Amino acid sequence: MKECTNSGAGVGNDALREEILRLKKEKNAVILAHYYVDGALQDIADYVGDSLALAQKAADAARDADVVVMCGVNFMGETVKVLCPDKTVLMPDLEAGCSLADSCPAEEFAAFVAAHPGHTVISYVNTSIGVKALSDVLVTSSNARRIVESFPADEKIIFGPDRNLGSYINSVTDREMVLWDGACHVHERFSPERIAELKAAHPDAPVLAHPECRRPVLLLADKVGSTAALLEYALASPAKEFIVATESGILHQMRKGAPEKTFIAAPPTDSTCGCNECAYMKLNTLAKLRDCLRDGKPEIQVDPELAERALRPIERMLSLC
Repeated sequence: MKECTNSGAGVGNDALREEILRLKKEKNAVILAHYYVDGALQDIADYVGDSLALAQKAADAARDADVVVMCGVNFMGETVKVLCPDKTVLMPDLEAGCSLADSCPAEEFAAFVAAHPGHTVISYVNTSIGVKALSDVLVTSSNARRIVESFPADEKIIFGPDRNLGSYINSVTDREMVLWDGACHVHERFSPERIAELKAAHPDAPVLAHPECRRPVLLLADKVGSTAALLEYALASPAKEFIVATESGILHQMRKGAPEKTFIAAPPTDSTCGCNECAYMKLNTLAKLRDCLRDGKPEIQVDPELAERALRPIERMLSLC
C-alpha cells in the first residue's frame, strides 16, 4: 500500500518559503493553517490547529496584524472574517470548499428548522455563514459533547449538519437530537473492513477515529475524538503504532511530534493508497499562499447582516469552551 507522507517537499519550496516570509513581514500578516492542509503550509504557518483552535486563535492572532491568511476551507475563512471584521482576510484558493458545508444549504436548513418549532439549533462549525446565522450555538468536534450536555436533558435540539457526529453525540449523551442528513465525504469513505484488516495485521496499534466517521468505523476505534484530541492521544500514548482514521494531513504533526512512532493512514474504500485526503484542503499550496500575500487576493467578504447574526452563536460557543 502506498504510504501518505504529506511532507510538502519539492523543488523550489525553499525559495517560495523565503518569499512568503518576506511578504508576510512586508504586509504585516499572520498565517493560520488547518491540520489537513499540506505539511509545508503547516510548517510555515504562525498557528496550526483544528477548527476550534483556529477560531479561538483568530482574534488574538490578528490583533497586531493587518492581514490574516487562512489556509483551510472557505467556511474557516468566513469565521475568521466574522471574528476579525476590520482585518483583511485572505485565502490561497476560494475554491477550497467543504463537502459537509455544501450538504447543508442555508435555505433548506431554514425550512428544516421551521418544520421543528421549539427546538434549540446547534450547528457544527463546518457550515456556511448562512447556516451559522440560523443557529443558537455552534460546536466543533472538540466541544460538541460538552456544549450539548450544557442544555437540560429534555431540551429539544436540532443538530446539523453532520449526521455521523450528531449520532455519536446522541449515543454518548443519551439524547435524541433531530439530525440534519449531511456528511463529510472524506470521513464517509473510510472502510471498516479494511481498518479491521489493518488491525489484524497490527494488533497492538490503537485505532484513532474522528467522530465524523460512520458508526461501524467508530465501533472499531480505541479512541474517538477531534483532530486535536487524536494528536494529543497519539503523542501521549505508549503505543508505537497507530491506525489513523481521519484526513491524512494530521499525520504530518503526529510524525513531527513522535518520529519514533509509526502512523498508518486508514484507507478509504476501493483505494490502493493509504491516504484519505480532502481535495479541497489540498487546493492550498505554497505557491498560492505566496500569490495571495503578494496580490492581496482572493479576499473573504461576508455580508455584514449575516456576520452580525453568525457572531452570536460563535461567541456563545467560545464562551462555553
